[in-house]
Amino acid sequence: MPLDKYKAKRNFTKTPEPAGSGEMERRAAKKKSELFFCVQKHLASHLHYDFRLEHNGVLLSWAVPKGPSLDPATKRLAMQVEDHPIEYGDFEGVIPEGYGAGIVMLWDRGTWAPEVDDVDAALKKGDLKFSLDGYKLKGSWVLVRTKSPAYAAGRSWLLIKHRDDWSGDVDITEFAPRSVKSDGDLADILAADTPAIWKSNRPAKGGASGAMLNEIIEKAAAIKGGTAGSAAKSAKPASVGKAPRPRPSQRSRFARASQIANARRRL
Repeated sequence: MPLDKYKAKRNFTKTPEPAGSGEMERRAAKKKSELFFCVQKHLASHLHYDFRLEHNGVLLSWAVPKGPSLDPATKRLAMQVEDHPIEYGDFEGVIPEGYGAGIVMLWDRGTWAPEVDDVDAALKKGDLKFSLDGYKLKGSWVLVRTKSPAYAAGRSWLLIKHRDDWSGDVDITEFAPRSVKSDGDLADILAADTPAIWKSNRPAKGGASGAMLNEIIEKAAAIKGGTAGSAAKSAKPASVGKAPRPRPSQRSRFARASQIANARRRL
């Protein structure tokens, strides 16, 4: 079954992640409308970005350690992981323990379209070209499988932006770091849950990720306690289902950033 690996890694009595519905999977596999994609910013043992494409009723998933880049010269490592249920595309919240423990932000979402005739054949070949129409990521991209001996066979890919009107040298992860679901940052998402959830056994314990988590926990506690001031706005509790859509101005702001970078590159 497509989601066996996903379910085997999780205890759904302890994680708020969706377990996945067989009926939802079947309906998604049959639909002929636009295909969904999302990117989730995930601070676990390390900060990374989970890139997901809807295909055959599930979300094909890759973990991108440094996040997507709009620069065609930058090739980002993307490690293929287990397929996720369609419902995961709306998930934002805190995973308290176990596999993937940490904070998950819905960083981008939208639709995608293959630029190949046969997606399964392209995946088998290791060269999937596609276009994205999200709030932050747009235009033509490619996922290319590599033969790196450092990783398990077939898992190592590169996520690369093609040169077009949406490419440029803007660091989109820095320019647009907040959620497209709640408009919150990682601290806001944690504050909407339980800032003191990791009194011990924190997901990230050392290095840059550990320092980042410590800072986020302190900020979330201040937001929860109402001492963070008006500048730190608390996000509404994240839930799977109805979610506020990003303001229309967000699309134009991200598009303008790409256009500026493109114009700068042509000078």
